[in-house]
Amino acid sequence: MLVNPLLEVTSLSKAFGHLAVLNNISFKLERGERVALIGPSGSGKSTCLRSINYLEPPTAGEIRLEGQLIGRRPNGQRMTDRAMAPQRAEIGMVFQHFNLWPHLSVRDNVALQPQKVRGMSRSDAEMLADDLLGKVHLAHKAEAMPQQLSGGQQQRVAIARALAQQPKILLFDEPTSALDPELVGEVLTVIKELAAEGRAMVLVTHEIAFAREVADRIIFMDGGQIVEEGSVKSVLDQPRSPRLRQFLASLKLGGKHE
Repeated sequence: MLVNPLLEVTSLSKAFGHLAVLNNISFKLERGERVALIGPSGSGKSTCLRSINYLEPPTAGEIRLEGQLIGRRPNGQRMTDRAMAPQRAEIGMVFQHFNLWPHLSVRDNVALQPQKVRGMSRSDAEMLADDLLGKVHLAHKAEAMPQQLSGGQQQRVAIARALAQQPKILLFDEPTSALDPELVGEVLTVIKELAAEGRAMVLVTHEIAFAREVADRIIFMDGGQIVEEGSVKSVLDQPRSPRLRQFLASLKLGGKHE
């Protein structure tokens, strides 16, 4: 009996007016697999990630989670945000800029989603929030307000919030790009711990050393297309395409180490 991949992206394209940002992107993610999307700025990585849960509705193509079509009905009609909510609950998203509710405590930021999305009681959601804040090493900050936290701490709360909706897959959109360099490590440590638990992830990252350590497979994008994909070793140590070789060389010249 064939088992569907956890996530299947097929012929995904996205245009903003006349500007084509994604052009016929296809890839699969198996259960427990971690895939890193790398490439230069403007290559379409973040748009690809945001298209998976229809934060950016694709112009063409299909997204399937466990074989179920995401964002569209079988007749091709786009689903409303309300109808899509149960699907989005299965796809946790961590953004570059945290997007915490400034008027809610850290605990309430994490507890809100399971109440809204999973119908969990407030007391159960708060217990779950406290458990997840412990997982991201912030149990002592449960009563704090977001503005009292460092950027790294806010991003770790955002990770706990994504976990609280109990998703089947986690999407990370350059989770360290808005952080001061000294705060990057604490966020990457938490993501590595989650990866070690066998959670399925798609990560957009410019941290090549991190991608090497946490990913099972790497996809290199440029100009809205997949140029090369494969194992970490094949992509980073034995790149086939001149464009990927040029990209990796530019990181070394710029002082970013693999």
